[in-house]
Amino acid sequence: MTDRLGELSAAGVAIWLDDLSRTRLSSGGLDQLRREKHLVGVTSNPTIFAKALSDADEYDWQLKDLAIRGVDVEEAVRMLTTYDVRWACDVMRPAYDASAGVDGRVSIEVDPRLAHETEKTVAEAGALWWLIDRPNLFIKIPATEAGLPAITATLAEGISVNVTLIFGLDRYSQVMEAFLAGLEQAKANGHDLSKIGSVASFFVSRVDTEVDKRLEKIGSDQAKALRGKAAIANAKLAYERYGEVFSSDRWQALADAGAHPQRPLWASTSTKNPDYRDVIYVEELIAPGTVNTMPEPVIHAYGDHGETRGDTITGSYDEARQVFADLASVGVDMADVIAVLEREGVEKFEASWLELLDGVRKSLAAAGRGTGHPGAAARNNAQAAEQAGGNA
Repeated sequence: MTDRLGELSAAGVAIWLDDLSRTRLSSGGLDQLRREKHLVGVTSNPTIFAKALSDADEYDWQLKDLAIRGVDVEEAVRMLTTYDVRWACDVMRPAYDASAGVDGRVSIEVDPRLAHETEKTVAEAGALWWLIDRPNLFIKIPATEAGLPAITATLAEGISVNVTLIFGLDRYSQVMEAFLAGLEQAKANGHDLSKIGSVASFFVSRVDTEVDKRLEKIGSDQAKALRGKAAIANAKLAYERYGEVFSSDRWQALADAGAHPQRPLWASTSTKNPDYRDVIYVEELIAPGTVNTMPEPVIHAYGDHGETRGDTITGSYDEARQVFADLASVGVDMADVIAVLEREGVEKFEASWLELLDGVRKSLAAAGRGTGHPGAAARNNAQAAEQAGGNA
Protein backbone atom coordinates (compact mmCIF):
# COMPACT_ATOMS: atom_id res chain seq x y z
CA MET A 1 0.00 0.00 0.00
CA THR A 2 1.11 3.54 -0.69
CA ASP A 3 2.33 5.37 2.40
CA ARG A 4 0.74 8.70 1.54
CA LEU A 5 1.55 10.32 4.89
CA GLY A 6 5.13 9.14 4.50
CA GLU A 7 5.27 10.85 1.10
CA LEU A 8 3.90 14.05 2.64
CA SER A 9 6.53 13.93 5.36
CA ALA A 10 9.28 13.27 2.83
CA ALA A 11 8.13 16.37 0.90
CA GLY A 12 9.10 18.48 3.91
CA VAL A 13 5.74 18.78 5.71
CA ALA A 14 5.77 18.03 9.44
CA ILE A 15 2.50 16.28 10.33
CA TRP A 16 1.01 17.51 13.61
CA LEU A 17 -2.24 16.61 15.33
CA ASP A 18 -4.70 19.38 16.16
CA ASP A 19 -6.22 17.66 19.18
CA LEU A 20 -5.41 16.44 22.67
CA SER A 21 -7.34 14.67 25.42
CA ARG A 22 -6.59 12.43 28.35
CA THR A 23 -8.49 9.61 26.67
CA ARG A 24 -6.19 9.89 23.66
CA LEU A 25 -3.21 9.74 26.00
CA SER A 26 -4.31 6.93 28.30
CA SER A 27 -5.51 4.73 25.44
CA GLY A 28 -2.16 4.98 23.66
CA GLY A 29 -3.85 6.57 20.67
CA LEU A 30 -1.45 9.49 20.49
CA ASP A 31 1.59 7.25 20.63
CA GLN A 32 0.05 5.04 17.93
CA LEU A 33 -0.31 8.03 15.61
CA ARG A 34 3.31 8.94 16.29
CA ARG A 35 4.50 5.43 15.51
CA GLU A 36 2.23 4.63 12.57
CA LYS A 37 1.15 7.91 10.93
CA HIS A 38 4.37 9.96 10.89
CA LEU A 39 2.99 12.28 13.57
CA VAL A 40 5.67 14.61 14.96
CA GLY A 41 3.75 17.26 16.91
CA VAL A 42 0.58 18.21 18.75
CA THR A 43 -1.35 21.45 19.12
CA SER A 44 -4.04 22.27 21.63
CA ASN A 45 -6.26 25.28 22.29
CA PRO A 46 -9.07 26.26 24.68
CA THR A 47 -11.74 24.79 22.39
CA ILE A 48 -9.97 21.42 22.33
CA PHE A 49 -9.62 21.35 26.12
CA ALA A 50 -13.24 22.39 26.68
CA LYS A 51 -14.38 19.46 24.55
CA ALA A 52 -11.95 17.02 26.14
CA LEU A 53 -13.03 17.81 29.69
CA SER A 54 -16.72 17.68 28.83
CA ASP A 55 -16.54 14.29 27.12
CA ALA A 56 -14.36 12.14 29.37
CA ASP A 57 -14.59 10.79 32.89
CA GLU A 58 -10.84 10.19 33.07
CA TYR A 59 -10.47 13.58 34.73
CA ASP A 60 -12.67 12.57 37.66
CA TRP A 61 -9.90 11.43 40.00
CA GLN A 62 -7.93 14.65 39.49
CA LEU A 63 -11.05 16.78 39.90
CA LYS A 64 -11.73 14.91 43.14
CA ASP A 65 -8.24 15.71 44.41
CA LEU A 66 -8.58 19.34 43.40
CA ALA A 67 -11.98 19.63 45.06
CA ILE A 68 -10.62 18.18 48.30
CA ARG A 69 -7.77 20.70 48.22
CA GLY A 70 -10.26 23.51 47.65
CA VAL A 71 -8.41 25.07 44.73
CA ASP A 72 -10.18 27.74 42.71
CA VAL A 73 -11.40 27.04 39.19
CA GLU A 74 -8.55 28.93 37.48
CA GLU A 75 -5.94 26.83 39.28
CA ALA A 76 -7.90 23.66 38.56
CA VAL A 77 -7.95 24.38 34.83
CA ARG A 78 -4.22 25.00 34.89
CA MET A 79 -3.56 21.73 36.72
CA LEU A 80 -5.81 19.69 34.42
CA THR A 81 -4.47 21.07 31.15
CA THR A 82 -0.80 21.10 32.09
CA TYR A 83 -1.05 17.47 33.24
CA ASP A 84 -2.22 16.47 29.75
CA VAL A 85 0.35 18.59 27.93
CA ARG A 86 3.22 17.31 30.08
CA TRP A 87 2.12 13.74 29.38
CA ALA A 88 1.85 14.49 25.65
CA CYS A 89 5.36 15.99 25.68
CA ASP A 90 6.67 12.71 27.07
CA VAL A 91 4.83 10.71 24.41
CA MET A 92 6.26 12.92 21.66
CA ARG A 93 9.78 12.99 23.08
CA PRO A 94 11.13 10.37 20.62
CA ALA A 95 10.18 12.67 17.71
CA TYR A 96 11.86 15.58 19.49
CA ASP A 97 15.08 13.63 19.98
CA ALA A 98 15.08 12.22 16.43
CA SER A 99 14.72 15.72 14.91
CA ALA A 100 17.32 17.41 17.14
CA GLY A 101 14.58 19.40 18.82
CA VAL A 102 12.80 20.69 15.73
CA ASP A 103 9.70 18.51 16.02
CA GLY A 104 8.13 16.42 18.77
CA ARG A 105 6.57 19.60 20.12
CA VAL A 106 3.33 20.01 22.07
CA SER A 107 1.61 23.40 22.39
CA ILE A 108 -0.38 24.94 25.21
CA GLU A 109 -2.03 28.34 24.94
CA VAL A 110 -1.87 31.21 27.39
CA ASP A 111 -5.22 32.32 28.79
CA PRO A 112 -6.85 33.99 25.73
CA ARG A 113 -8.32 36.68 27.96
CA LEU A 114 -4.77 38.06 28.14
CA ALA A 115 -4.53 38.52 24.36
CA HIS A 116 -4.43 42.30 24.68
CA GLU A 117 -2.16 42.47 27.75
CA THR A 118 1.55 42.14 27.00
CA GLU A 119 3.06 41.85 30.47
CA LYS A 120 0.49 39.36 31.74
CA THR A 121 0.96 37.23 28.63
CA VAL A 122 4.73 37.12 29.21
CA ALA A 123 4.22 36.21 32.88
CA GLU A 124 1.71 33.48 32.03
CA ALA A 125 4.01 32.07 29.35
CA GLY A 126 6.83 31.82 31.87
CA ALA A 127 4.58 30.17 34.45
CA LEU A 128 3.38 27.52 32.00
CA TRP A 129 6.95 26.89 30.85
CA TRP A 130 8.32 26.10 34.30
CA LEU A 131 5.16 24.32 35.42
CA ILE A 132 5.18 21.81 32.54
CA ASP A 133 8.99 21.69 32.54
CA ARG A 134 9.58 19.88 29.26
CA PRO A 135 12.04 21.01 26.56
CA ASN A 136 9.66 20.04 23.75
CA LEU A 137 6.91 22.40 24.89
CA PHE A 138 5.57 25.32 22.85
CA ILE A 139 3.77 28.22 24.53
CA LYS A 140 1.05 29.59 22.23
CA ILE A 141 0.77 33.36 22.11
CA PRO A 142 -1.75 35.09 19.81
CA ALA A 143 -0.48 37.45 17.13
CA THR A 144 -2.37 40.48 18.41
CA GLU A 145 -0.83 43.94 18.71
CA ALA A 146 -0.12 43.24 22.38
CA GLY A 147 1.02 39.72 21.57
CA LEU A 148 3.88 40.83 19.31
CA PRO A 149 6.10 42.30 22.06
CA ALA A 150 5.12 39.37 24.30
CA ILE A 151 6.45 36.99 21.64
CA THR A 152 9.78 38.80 21.56
CA ALA A 153 10.06 38.97 25.36
CA THR A 154 9.17 35.30 25.81
CA LEU A 155 11.68 34.10 23.22
CA ALA A 156 14.30 36.36 24.81
CA GLU A 157 13.94 34.28 27.97
CA GLY A 158 14.75 31.10 26.06
CA ILE A 159 11.12 29.92 25.93
CA SER A 160 9.85 28.28 22.73
CA VAL A 161 6.78 29.88 21.17
CA ASN A 162 3.96 28.88 18.84
CA VAL A 163 2.51 32.13 17.52
CA THR A 164 -1.19 31.58 16.89
CA LEU A 165 -4.13 33.32 15.21
CA ILE A 166 -2.24 34.72 12.22
CA PHE A 167 -4.56 35.54 9.34
CA GLY A 168 -2.92 38.31 7.31
CA LEU A 169 0.35 38.85 5.48
CA ASP A 170 1.32 42.10 7.16
CA ARG A 171 0.75 40.65 10.60
CA TYR A 172 2.79 37.60 9.61
CA SER A 173 5.69 39.87 8.68
CA GLN A 174 5.40 41.49 12.10
CA VAL A 175 5.46 38.04 13.71
CA MET A 176 8.69 37.12 11.93
CA GLU A 177 10.20 40.43 13.03
CA ALA A 178 9.18 39.69 16.62
CA PHE A 179 10.81 36.26 16.30
CA LEU A 180 14.10 37.62 14.99
CA ALA A 181 14.20 40.30 17.68
CA GLY A 182 13.45 37.69 20.33
CA LEU A 183 16.27 35.42 19.21
CA GLU A 184 18.70 38.34 19.04
CA GLN A 185 17.82 39.22 22.63
CA ALA A 186 18.02 35.55 23.67
CA LYS A 187 21.53 35.38 22.23
CA ALA A 188 22.49 38.53 24.11
CA ASN A 189 21.04 36.97 27.27
CA GLY A 190 23.29 33.95 26.86
CA HIS A 191 20.69 31.38 25.82
CA ASP A 192 21.51 28.46 23.53
CA LEU A 193 19.59 29.32 20.35
CA SER A 194 19.58 25.71 19.20
CA LYS A 195 17.23 24.88 22.09
CA ILE A 196 14.65 27.54 21.21
CA GLY A 197 11.91 26.58 18.76
CA SER A 198 9.08 28.50 17.14
CA VAL A 199 6.32 28.11 14.60
CA ALA A 200 3.95 30.71 13.18
CA SER A 201 0.40 29.34 12.98
CA PHE A 202 -1.16 30.80 9.84
CA PHE A 203 -4.89 30.03 9.73
CA VAL A 204 -6.27 28.76 6.45
CA SER A 205 -9.85 27.50 6.12
CA ARG A 206 -11.36 30.31 8.19
CA VAL A 207 -10.18 32.73 5.50
CA ASP A 208 -12.23 30.92 2.86
CA THR A 209 -15.24 30.77 5.18
CA GLU A 210 -15.27 34.55 5.60
CA VAL A 211 -14.36 35.42 2.01
CA ASP A 212 -16.81 32.92 0.49
CA LYS A 213 -19.59 34.41 2.59
CA ARG A 214 -18.83 37.82 1.10
CA LEU A 215 -18.57 36.42 -2.42
CA GLU A 216 -21.98 34.78 -2.03
CA LYS A 217 -23.43 38.11 -0.93
CA ILE A 218 -21.94 39.87 -3.97
CA GLY A 219 -23.56 37.15 -6.05
CA SER A 220 -22.05 37.76 -9.48
CA ASP A 221 -20.67 34.89 -11.57
CA GLN A 222 -17.22 36.45 -11.34
CA ALA A 223 -17.47 36.57 -7.55
CA LYS A 224 -18.75 32.99 -7.21
CA ALA A 225 -15.90 31.74 -9.39
CA LEU A 226 -13.47 32.92 -6.72
CA ARG A 227 -14.90 30.79 -3.92
CA GLY A 228 -12.37 28.53 -2.22
CA LYS A 229 -9.34 30.37 -3.59
CA ALA A 230 -8.54 33.08 -1.05
CA ALA A 231 -7.18 30.94 1.78
CA ILE A 232 -4.68 29.00 -0.30
CA ALA A 233 -3.52 32.15 -2.11
CA ASN A 234 -3.07 33.88 1.24
CA ALA A 235 -1.00 31.02 2.65
CA LYS A 236 1.15 30.78 -0.48
CA LEU A 237 2.03 34.46 -0.27
CA ALA A 238 2.87 33.96 3.40
CA TYR A 239 5.34 31.26 2.40
CA GLU A 240 6.88 33.67 -0.09
CA ARG A 241 7.49 36.14 2.75
CA TYR A 242 8.91 33.34 4.87
CA GLY A 243 11.42 32.58 2.14
CA GLU A 244 12.47 36.21 1.92
CA VAL A 245 13.00 36.65 5.65
CA PHE A 246 14.81 33.38 6.21
CA SER A 247 17.27 33.96 3.38
CA SER A 248 18.34 37.35 4.75
CA ASP A 249 21.74 38.23 6.22
CA ARG A 250 20.04 39.03 9.51
CA TRP A 251 18.67 35.52 9.74
CA GLN A 252 21.95 33.95 8.63
CA ALA A 253 23.72 35.53 11.60
CA LEU A 254 21.27 33.81 13.93
CA ALA A 255 21.48 30.54 12.02
CA ASP A 256 25.26 30.64 12.38
CA ALA A 257 24.68 30.86 16.14
CA GLY A 258 22.62 27.64 16.04
CA ALA A 259 19.08 29.01 15.60
CA HIS A 260 16.32 27.08 13.85
CA PRO A 261 13.95 29.03 11.55
CA GLN A 262 10.43 29.83 12.66
CA ARG A 263 8.47 27.48 10.42
CA PRO A 264 5.09 28.44 8.97
CA LEU A 265 2.40 26.16 10.39
CA TRP A 266 -0.83 25.77 8.44
CA ALA A 267 -3.63 25.77 11.02
CA SER A 268 -7.39 25.35 10.60
CA THR A 269 -6.87 22.88 7.76
CA SER A 270 -10.10 20.91 7.99
CA THR A 271 -12.46 21.72 5.15
CA LYS A 272 -15.48 23.69 6.33
CA ASN A 273 -17.30 23.60 2.97
CA PRO A 274 -18.37 20.05 2.01
CA ASP A 275 -18.15 21.03 -1.66
CA TYR A 276 -14.35 21.25 -1.33
CA ARG A 277 -11.98 18.30 -1.35
CA ASP A 278 -11.47 17.18 2.25
CA VAL A 279 -7.67 17.38 2.04
CA ILE A 280 -7.39 20.49 -0.14
CA TYR A 281 -5.67 22.53 2.57
CA VAL A 282 -2.99 19.88 2.82
CA GLU A 283 -2.45 19.01 -0.84
CA GLU A 284 -2.24 22.64 -1.98
CA LEU A 285 0.13 23.74 0.79
CA ILE A 286 3.06 21.34 0.46
CA ALA A 287 6.52 22.87 0.69
CA PRO A 288 9.78 22.20 2.52
CA GLY A 289 10.04 23.46 6.07
CA THR A 290 6.32 23.70 6.77
CA VAL A 291 4.03 22.21 9.40
CA ASN A 292 0.44 21.14 8.82
CA THR A 293 -1.60 20.58 11.99
CA MET A 294 -4.69 18.49 11.24
CA PRO A 295 -7.60 17.01 13.13
CA GLU A 296 -7.32 13.22 13.18
CA PRO A 297 -10.00 12.69 10.46
CA VAL A 298 -7.93 14.81 8.05
CA ILE A 299 -4.80 12.79 8.86
CA HIS A 300 -6.65 9.57 8.05
CA ALA A 301 -8.23 11.10 4.93
CA TYR A 302 -4.84 12.10 3.60
CA GLY A 303 -3.48 8.66 4.40
CA ASP A 304 -6.35 7.20 2.38
CA HIS A 305 -6.46 9.43 -0.71
CA GLY A 306 -4.17 12.43 -0.35
CA GLU A 307 -1.96 13.27 -3.32
CA THR A 308 1.59 14.49 -2.74
CA ARG A 309 2.60 16.28 -5.92
CA GLY A 310 5.86 17.73 -4.67
CA ASP A 311 6.14 21.41 -3.78
CA THR A 312 2.73 22.97 -4.55
CA ILE A 313 3.61 26.44 -3.23
CA THR A 314 6.94 27.65 -4.61
CA GLY A 315 6.54 29.27 -8.00
CA SER A 316 2.82 29.93 -7.66
CA TYR A 317 3.11 33.39 -6.14
CA ASP A 318 2.01 35.38 -9.20
CA GLU A 319 -1.08 33.19 -9.48
CA ALA A 320 -1.82 33.86 -5.81
CA ARG A 321 -1.41 37.61 -6.29
CA GLN A 322 -3.86 37.44 -9.18
CA VAL A 323 -6.44 35.86 -6.87
CA PHE A 324 -6.06 38.83 -4.53
CA ALA A 325 -6.41 41.25 -7.45
CA ASP A 326 -9.55 39.45 -8.63
CA LEU A 327 -11.03 39.55 -5.12
CA ALA A 328 -10.43 43.29 -4.93
CA SER A 329 -12.02 43.76 -8.35
CA VAL A 330 -15.31 42.22 -7.20
CA GLY A 331 -15.32 44.23 -3.99
CA VAL A 332 -13.78 41.98 -1.31
CA ASP A 333 -11.78 44.05 1.16
CA MET A 334 -9.11 41.62 2.37
CA ALA A 335 -7.85 44.03 5.03
CA ASP A 336 -11.31 44.01 6.58
CA VAL A 337 -11.54 40.22 6.22
CA ILE A 338 -8.30 39.83 8.20
CA ALA A 339 -9.37 42.31 10.87
CA VAL A 340 -12.67 40.48 11.37
CA LEU A 341 -10.99 37.08 11.55
CA GLU A 342 -8.42 38.19 14.12
CA ARG A 343 -11.09 39.75 16.33
CA GLU A 344 -13.37 36.74 16.02
CA GLY A 345 -10.48 34.33 16.59
CA VAL A 346 -9.67 35.87 19.96
CA GLU A 347 -13.35 36.07 20.87
CA LYS A 348 -13.93 32.39 20.00
CA PHE A 349 -11.02 31.24 22.14
CA GLU A 350 -12.15 33.49 24.99
CA ALA A 351 -15.63 31.95 24.76
CA SER A 352 -14.14 28.44 24.79
CA TRP A 353 -12.01 29.37 27.81
CA LEU A 354 -15.08 30.60 29.66
CA GLU A 355 -16.87 27.38 28.69
CA LEU A 356 -13.90 25.44 30.04
CA LEU A 357 -13.94 27.40 33.30
CA ASP A 358 -17.67 26.87 33.70
CA GLY A 359 -17.41 23.14 33.03
CA VAL A 360 -14.57 22.71 35.52
CA ARG A 361 -16.44 24.81 38.08
CA LYS A 362 -19.43 22.46 37.85
CA SER A 363 -17.21 19.38 37.92
CA LEU A 364 -15.40 20.61 41.02
CA ALA A 365 -18.72 21.21 42.74
CA ALA A 366 -19.93 17.71 41.84
CA ALA A 367 -16.64 16.15 42.96
CA GLY A 368 -16.83 18.03 46.23
CA ARG A 369 -20.27 16.58 46.93
CA GLY A 370 -18.96 13.03 46.46
CA THR A 371 -18.10 10.80 49.37
CA GLY A 372 -14.94 8.80 49.87
CA HIS A 373 -12.21 8.81 47.25
CA PRO A 374 -12.98 6.25 44.53
CA GLY A 375 -10.54 7.85 42.09
CA ALA A 376 -7.34 6.26 43.45
CA ALA A 377 -7.41 3.35 40.99
CA ALA A 378 -8.08 5.67 38.06
CA ARG A 379 -5.22 7.89 39.17
CA ASN A 380 -2.87 4.92 39.37
CA ASN A 381 -3.95 3.70 35.94
CA ALA A 382 -3.38 7.13 34.43
CA GLN A 383 0.05 7.42 36.02
CA ALA A 384 1.02 3.96 34.76
CA ALA A 385 -0.08 4.86 31.24
CA GLU A 386 1.80 8.16 31.43
CA GLN A 387 4.95 6.35 32.50
CA ALA A 388 4.56 3.88 29.64
CA GLY A 389 4.13 6.74 27.16
CA GLY A 390 7.20 8.51 28.46
CA ASN A 391 9.28 5.38 27.97
CA ALA A 392 8.03 4.65 24.45
